[in-house]
Amino acid sequence: MAATYSLELPRTLDAPAQARDALTRLEPGLPEHVLPDMTLLVSELITNSVKYGGEGPVRLEIVHGDDRIRTEIIDQGAGFTPVERDADLSREGGWGLYLVDELTDSWGTYEGSTHVWFEIDPTSARPSG
Repeated sequence: MAATYSLELPRTLDAPAQARDALTRLEPGLPEHVLPDMTLLVSELITNSVKYGGEGPVRLEIVHGDDRIRTEIIDQGAGFTPVERDADLSREGGWGLYLVDELTDSWGTYEGSTHVWFEIDPTSARPSG
């Protein structure tokens, strides 16, 4: 059975830290090998929501099932079209969705406000290296 977790955060500079703290208190606990990637991605996406997401709160929703963990960050922004990151490593910004693409099994966006979601398979560890 899937466990659902939802947290509404004020759109402040403290929101990413509050989201990271909430991840460490999830019940039932997230698999230990998933927590570092989820923490990085949630922090990155919440930061983007605070910077670009329009007025109102940011919501973090997590559904933790046996074969997937789905995380969604929702804000009141007008939405956006993801842009592919180029190979220029010296360019600032644009790393959030690149990291989402690299560290998740699937991800996407949709509008109606801004929703960015990703899924991680908790049964398999990401290859190190």
